[in-house]
Amino acid sequence: KNSPNFGQYYSHILSEDNHRQMYIPPGFAHGFCVLTEMADFAYKCTDYYHPEFERGIAWDDPGLGIEWPLSKVILSDKDNNNPCLTDISDTDLPAYP
Repeated sequence: KNSPNFGQYYSHILSEDNHRQMYIPPGFAHGFCVLTEMADFAYKCTDYYHPEFERGIAWDDPGLGIEWPLSKVILSDKDNNNPCLTDISDTDLPAYP
């Protein structure tokens, strides 16, 4: 919570036309939406994946004010049940120096 960027977001469109990638540092929340019928999505981790340490934030958290370019939303049950950022305890947030 002490991060100067806490609760803020940045968005960018990645496509086969612009050939861009995005680096997400450890401890940063991230999400994506697919704007086409089909998409390839790949990611790399800095360590082995441990699902028991995975956390989530509600995609439509009004406190974040993210303007998703969507008219229809399809979510997994897991993603559909994520809490708002303000409802997450400090112990479940990554530490910031």
